[in-house]
Amino acid sequence: MEPTFNDGDVLLVKWFLEVEREIPLGSNVVIERDEMPGVFLIKRIQKSHSGLYWVEGDNRNPETQKLMNDSRKWGYISAHEVKAKVQFRIRKN
Repeated sequence: MEPTFNDGDVLLVKWFLEVEREIPLGSNVVIERDEMPGVFLIKRIQKSHSGLYWVEGDNRNPETQKLMNDSRKWGYISAHEVKAKVQFRIRKN
């Protein structure tokens, strides 16, 4: 999620106890894809439609975008794959 978050930043997140249906657009969230259990990714919600979310990383470098793991590769993800919302960040010095 560079440049928004960097290696070493500490994030405070609110883990969802159940599926959240109303997450504001622009929110940074933690996702866990069904195809990648145990791997947590931070993405920004760009769009939502009928309980599905379009999530993207913030890095706009064209070379990096080719390697992105987000909705540009997967399409919309289901709401149950959104596990938490980022509340606060402490930047690494």
